[in-house]
Amino acid sequence: MEINKRVPLYVHIEGALKCIMRTLILLFCVATFGLTPKESMSQRIMIDTDKTVSVDEVFRIIKSQTKDYMFIYKADLFQDLPKVELKKGSIRMDKLINKSLSTANLNIVVTKNNTILIKERKKSEQQQVTGIVTDENGTPIPGVTVMVKGTTLGTATDFDGNYSITIPSPDHVLVFTSVGYATEETTVGQLATINVQLKEAVSELDEVVLNAGYYTVSEKERTGSIEKVSSVDIEKQPISNPLAGLQGRAAGVEIVQTSGVTGSRFNIQIRGRNSIRPGANEPLYIVDGVPFSSSSLGEQQSSATVITGGAISPLNNLNPSDIESIEILKDADATAIYGSRGANGVVLITTKKGKVGKTMVELNIQTGFGKVSNTLDVLDTPSYLAMRREAYVNDGIDPLPSNAYDINGTWDENRYTNWQKVLFGKTSYLTNVQGSMSGGSQQTQFLISGNYHRQSNVYYGDYANDKISVLANLNHASKDDRFGLQFSTGYTANTNNLPATGLAATALGLPPNAPELLNDDGSLNWENSTWSNPLRHLEGLYESHSTNLISNMNLRYNLFDDLSLTTNLGYTESHVKELKTTPSTIYDPAYGVGPEYSSAIHNVSQRTSWIVEPQLHFGHDFGNTRLEVLAGLTFQEQKDDRLSQNGQGFTNNSLIKNLAAASNIIPIQDTEQVYRYHAMFGRININHQSKYILNATGRRDGSSRFGPNKRYANFGALGAAWVFSNEKFISQGVPFLSFGKLRASYGTSGNDQIGDYQYLDTYSYGSTQYLNLVGLYPTRLFNPDFGWESNKKFEIGLDLGFFNDRIVFDGSYYKNRSSNQLVGIPLPGTTGFGSIQANLDATVENTGWELSLNTVNLNSQHLRWSTSFNLTIPRNKLVAFPDLEGSTYANQLVVGEPLNIVKLYQFNGVNPDTGLYEFEDFNGDGNISSPDDRQIIKDVGPRFYGGFANQLSYKKFQFDALFQFSKQEGYNYWYSSGIPGGMANQPLVVLQRWQSEGDQSLVQRFSSGRDSDARRTHSLYSNSDASVSDASYLRLKTLSISYEVAHRNSHGFGCELFLRGQNLWTWTNYKGLDPETQSTSSPPVLRMISVGTQLKF
Repeated sequence: MEINKRVPLYVHIEGALKCIMRTLILLFCVATFGLTPKESMSQRIMIDTDKTVSVDEVFRIIKSQTKDYMFIYKADLFQDLPKVELKKGSIRMDKLINKSLSTANLNIVVTKNNTILIKERKKSEQQQVTGIVTDENGTPIPGVTVMVKGTTLGTATDFDGNYSITIPSPDHVLVFTSVGYATEETTVGQLATINVQLKEAVSELDEVVLNAGYYTVSEKERTGSIEKVSSVDIEKQPISNPLAGLQGRAAGVEIVQTSGVTGSRFNIQIRGRNSIRPGANEPLYIVDGVPFSSSSLGEQQSSATVITGGAISPLNNLNPSDIESIEILKDADATAIYGSRGANGVVLITTKKGKVGKTMVELNIQTGFGKVSNTLDVLDTPSYLAMRREAYVNDGIDPLPSNAYDINGTWDENRYTNWQKVLFGKTSYLTNVQGSMSGGSQQTQFLISGNYHRQSNVYYGDYANDKISVLANLNHASKDDRFGLQFSTGYTANTNNLPATGLAATALGLPPNAPELLNDDGSLNWENSTWSNPLRHLEGLYESHSTNLISNMNLRYNLFDDLSLTTNLGYTESHVKELKTTPSTIYDPAYGVGPEYSSAIHNVSQRTSWIVEPQLHFGHDFGNTRLEVLAGLTFQEQKDDRLSQNGQGFTNNSLIKNLAAASNIIPIQDTEQVYRYHAMFGRININHQSKYILNATGRRDGSSRFGPNKRYANFGALGAAWVFSNEKFISQGVPFLSFGKLRASYGTSGNDQIGDYQYLDTYSYGSTQYLNLVGLYPTRLFNPDFGWESNKKFEIGLDLGFFNDRIVFDGSYYKNRSSNQLVGIPLPGTTGFGSIQANLDATVENTGWELSLNTVNLNSQHLRWSTSFNLTIPRNKLVAFPDLEGSTYANQLVVGEPLNIVKLYQFNGVNPDTGLYEFEDFNGDGNISSPDDRQIIKDVGPRFYGGFANQLSYKKFQFDALFQFSKQEGYNYWYSSGIPGGMANQPLVVLQRWQSEGDQSLVQRFSSGRDSDARRTHSLYSNSDASVSDASYLRLKTLSISYEVAHRNSHGFGCELFLRGQNLWTWTNYKGLDPETQSTSSPPVLRMISVGTQLKF
């Protein structure tokens, strides 16, 4: 990797800090909140024997054993109170007081000098409880949530840790919760002052609250399979797509980056591939309660030549710095409530919200650089020229042809150019600036943030991706908490410019002695028309301008203490404008081609979507049993508009961006699609003693994408969990087991990712005219029974925590079966159609094991070391496919094998006599041909994958490292390589070729391509099992080192410096550029290094 020394990084920390401090007016810090309360009256009182005494006697016992407290009350205050039963042993003083005065209507006030004042409360007077929350060092903690258990009444501590809350009755329990501290519950009783001291939580199982979409659930009490990645992990990576932050962190979630090009997409599969159709396995994305479509609005004809995987991903319009957490819902219990949209899992993205406290400002500045993570070792000039000459000798061609410019003396045979370095070896520069302001009172909190992100490309030339995004969030609740409002809106403008055609494949194949790219005057060098200058692609351009708006409002009104009405409102709007130009200047001027041969593809697309979801939430405690009920409706509409046109023939290339200047306009797509979706859904959750938990969810869906006979369907799931660690015989018999839970779920979900109008008779227009009219022709037959794909999911899991949850294990086994597959069913030729889109009784099965382990290895005052590990072992299989041999999938699928297979020729080596590749002739007809001889099956899906992370903090230093790994096979370089000996460079391994009779080799003899036998065997070789090999890898995905210069609480401002890396090291035996992308047509993933600072006030 090369480092451009001219790039100014943080060479002098002190100077940089002074510069930043002078240029900023407002800088601030967002605090992390914590909680674990401990009452000030926690001293234990000893009871020497079982007895029944008066309340006055209780206080005499307390006074005799405490020296720090003074009690003040009327002498006759307790005379009418019933006697108190005391048991031998010890009891906390506050609990003893509450027990003694439980039947009295009294106020208890604890002053700062430990004087306890007890007085009568008026019957109409509600109990007011105040206090201060501090950490173990006595420092006040702001933002601690204080809730009255079983109600929606709550508040939060202010900046100085103070809180005040009105309690309806003394028997209520206060619950103190905050991230990073252990939750604690306190019965109020007669106490008017409750001061608490919070301890840092070793275990996060109690505190982690998971977003399940329509409801939230704690990690300990979840019955479904939910993975969570927080902003703490996402922010430590220099990324622009939020999916990149999930790689290697979530079990059962396979995420693959398709290219190192800025703006390229990530492919995601949750628990494998469910649908036979390749484009129907994307999960459902929900951003702040609003569905977000991941299907691209781009035109593939304009972007496919430069962006691997087709058009730019809409997820690039989401700013990772604005994300608070990402939850992935995987099993039936978690996804069934989303019905037809949850078959492939659900990804819930929650943006950051404002917190209670003084207005705070935060600034995060990051700059960095990157290079491609790998290049291919290819032949240098001497080796290349020797290969070419040997090829012509083997082909019996002498003298050399006139077009063999590389070896016939036309080109300089002493010249060498590393074309990978020149064409896609530039340094990519990264700039990211994030600023935010947040704060608020106990009733209203707000957050406003803005972000600027720029990353240049590695291609030759000046190309970059620029994004500007803003986010606004507002939370409000009335003083009595009966009414609540949450509003969020985010807007992103994204501009990406790239060459019209990618340069990676060209760079790999160019002869090392190819001519100079430019003449002395800066014009393209065509070397007397002896080559196609690769920079001709830069004469054209690809531009993408996109905007994205996501708005959400959630309204809540508490009808009664246990019943609330909420309404979720959402709106999204996306716009994409694309342009790809192919000017006549991409051709050699010697051809005399003018602008009449120039062309430009224009694409203008828009997507709008709205959703309304009224819901009723009921929750009530029946003794030791908690019942929660949810019922709701969904009304959603999405509208897509697209106009793609190809303009051809211009009078001047300067007019190529103006479609009106084209002589001929050919429509590519002119579509308007409307998708409507209605549903009713519900959930019932029963939690008995926090030990036995039952969760039932259901949904009835209606989708406009299906035929009139199959428009509605029902989906549901049942989940159950047994927290056996709460059983007395377990807690006493296995004291080192701090948590244990057995859970299971079974249910159904559906899949409606089949596009719009697939069940209707459809027509398309032709490209020619008759009598000056464009004709129409039928493209699809009507099918009223066109219905849902169905997915049945089963899971069983075991969650364990040891030694106060310092060791946490989570293991799951899942089995999903997707049936009623939507495929093209063949029709007789007499119908005029090759197939009809219909449901087929084909079944796909996904099974697998998911294992995760989290440990706190060291935890002292200054040193903490934690480790996390996750492993997924997936298995995919086509269980059934009626009449597969007669279908269009006959040459792609095999019953009993995975969907990700490829059928290949069997490579038997190189014939030692002829020097040509040999293959197995399975049908014995003496001819190697498809499909009969393509019998070798290779699974190119992962055998297992996962991640391994370590986090080490020592005083003000913090170190984070994440390794990602995958065991798999994939297509290698030979799948798309030229014939060894042709006018294209080759990897070094070709030097081990066959040279003379009797040689044992795996590379056939060199040929220029004029030998038809050698050309044919090389084509077979590219489609044989030799083109699929080990693509396993272990990658240092993320490395982060940070140092806290100043802490806001102690210095008045916060400052942190950090150094971060991405894709720093990869261990692999893969024969190609990158084992993850497995592509030779685009650059591999980039190795990025960035530095920055985070300032808080």
